[in-house]
Amino acid sequence: MSGQVDEARVLVEGPWTHRFVNANGSRFHVVETGTGPLVLFLHGFPEFWWAWHDILPRVADAGFRAVAVDLRGYGASDKPPRGYDGYTLAADVTGLTRALGERSAMIVGTGAGGMIGWTAAAFHPKMVRRLVVLGAAHPLRLRAALFADPRGQVAAAAGTLRFQVPRYEHQLTRDNAAAVGQLLRRWAGPGWALTSEFEDYEARCREAMQIPQAAFCALESYRWAFRSALRLHGYRFVKLMQQPLVTPTLQLHGSVDTAVLPRTAQGSGRYVIAPYEWRAVEGAGHFVHLERPEFVTGEILRWLKS
Repeated sequence: MSGQVDEARVLVEGPWTHRFVNANGSRFHVVETGTGPLVLFLHGFPEFWWAWHDILPRVADAGFRAVAVDLRGYGASDKPPRGYDGYTLAADVTGLTRALGERSAMIVGTGAGGMIGWTAAAFHPKMVRRLVVLGAAHPLRLRAALFADPRGQVAAAAGTLRFQVPRYEHQLTRDNAAAVGQLLRRWAGPGWALTSEFEDYEARCREAMQIPQAAFCALESYRWAFRSALRLHGYRFVKLMQQPLVTPTLQLHGSVDTAVLPRTAQGSGRYVIAPYEWRAVEGAGHFVHLERPEFVTGEILRWLKS
């Protein structure tokens, strides 16, 4: 099955324009609407740019240039065998900002995209004007919890720890990518998982993960995060991430997020010396942007304009 899904399947028509942009040595698929200051949207795992289909036009209508990207290895973006380390993924974001003709951007990231947002703001502070993070702890908070909270965050991460198994991508895409649907369901808030919107989203994510090489690439960033913990490359990464953020940061987190526990994410503010806010979203799971799009849009706009 996996050989039959074409990248064109993610080029969904709507009130936006599809473009391909070269940045940081790769070609990225971006979806763009509106004019004004640049807001770059980064999806999580196991998603693709469609994560933002509801929020993108709303942000554009409020006077911003809203751009959602397929991260390296996902959707219709390039799928090189390397480049899934924290350094390169952060450089993808700043490279994209420049390739889109801007000196800086406001970044909104969810899940794995939120982790990239934290990293980009730490490594390239001048290029990230505002940061909104959904469902993602600061990378050092997540690391600490994986060492210190075996019953909590380690148990919550059990599904992703399986990604270390060689060739696990074949498990992910088997049976029309059934495992992708299971992960989405496990991490979703209980109310949203019962809706027709969830069913449609699950079908799209399962299909996108079957684009050749997408599953391998999606797992590589998790593999790097795990392997690097014991290597010099990872030690340097931790040192750099200890730099406090000078970017005003808003953190939104579902109160029943089972992928990244609220208690794991909550201490992230200690790494921010700029204005910082934490907002728990009652009853929402890991996919706050899809479960509460109106609320999330309002919070994003409030933060971008503040």
